[in-house]
Amino acid sequence: MSKHETPLMDELENGPWPSFVSDLKRQAEKSPQCWDIIGQMELSFKDRMTHWKHGGIVGVFGYGGGIIGRYSDVPDQFPGVAHFHTVRLNQPSSKFYRTDLLRKLCDLWEKRGSGMTNMHGSTGDLILLGTKTEELEPLFYDLTHDLQWDLGGSGSNLRTPECCVGKARCEWSCFDTQALCYGLTMKYQDEIHRPAFPYKFKIKFSGCANDCVSALARADLSVIGTWRDNIRINQAEVKNYLNGASKSGGGAIPSRADKFNIKAEVLDLCPTGCMWMEGDTLKIDDAECTRCMHCLNVMPKALRPGVEQGASIMMGAKAPILEGAQLGTMIIPFLKVDPETEFEEVVEIIEKCWDYWMEHGKNRERLGETMQRIGLPTFLRVMEIEPLPQHIKEPRSNPYVFWREEEVEGGWQRDIKEFRKKHAQ
Repeated sequence: MSKHETPLMDELENGPWPSFVSDLKRQAEKSPQCWDIIGQMELSFKDRMTHWKHGGIVGVFGYGGGIIGRYSDVPDQFPGVAHFHTVRLNQPSSKFYRTDLLRKLCDLWEKRGSGMTNMHGSTGDLILLGTKTEELEPLFYDLTHDLQWDLGGSGSNLRTPECCVGKARCEWSCFDTQALCYGLTMKYQDEIHRPAFPYKFKIKFSGCANDCVSALARADLSVIGTWRDNIRINQAEVKNYLNGASKSGGGAIPSRADKFNIKAEVLDLCPTGCMWMEGDTLKIDDAECTRCMHCLNVMPKALRPGVEQGASIMMGAKAPILEGAQLGTMIIPFLKVDPETEFEEVVEIIEKCWDYWMEHGKNRERLGETMQRIGLPTFLRVMEIEPLPQHIKEPRSNPYVFWREEEVEGGWQRDIKEFRKKHAQ
């Protein structure tokens, strides 16, 4: 395979930042098909359209997911990428890797594929970019037997669960994200590898509301750490912030002025206005606190999460497909996440949701779109959850109230029937 004339791609190397084009050219010295990747991208820039065909059914024996078909629609011009499939690998919890395994993986991928990787895709998987159909089975054998590494999810199935660093490295984590992510990944291997859902389903775990894996915006089911009791306050450390002995965010957050200003940097930015100062003492109305984490991020020495820790459950987030992008809807404000019960509370929620969605969800309809179509009141009844004030997104604008028959007391039912009978006559 020869180099192509690529003036538009070459232009991308001229900026101040490292360029993927330079990386491709360097990799092309080892994997010549990378020249054809550059050439096809150049043609796409000229034509202002992609030259990759849409998907295609390709995979490994026994698995319905994990491999994404990629085919060029100009294979005569760029034979090196006539088929250039993407492989998703199930990343370890929190993306903690052993360097010896990464070296072995890179060696294997240069042998079986293009050598290009994407760390990490939006689902979380480690992505191997570009191989031929005939290399898929040998690659899969080497991955699973030599490296003990499994494929991730793709297609209408459970996508590879993903979590933040959790208690391994983060002081804010309110539950063990790694234990829950690993436990559910092991439990739902069949749902990951054999597509049986109306569409994709993502589960992500964040240890606190800082949400470092963007679960609230990207996961059909988000488990986000929180606490149920009061924020712990160290008033001596509050005074250190006030007198300048401690810096905003441990020095990581630039102050708005030379001296820390608790009113401007904390109190005025509280979304519910639940904080105030009485002299040099910080007060919090915890009943109004939404656990947004802002004050804890700015004053980490003075404030800590409460002792009674667990998680909130959100459902229905997604990128724009049918109805546009939407954030997750809060379904359960607080739930204990207990590894000693094998996370049975979380498992019950997941499977109850799946049972309904698999029966009533339309083809290529994400959970959030099903919730939107049937309405939150119906979905809450499906999940057997009593409506709570936290479920309300905005005040009701419809002036009519409709009661289900089982919600109306017997006397009301009798009166309504008599009224209808009288006026019918």
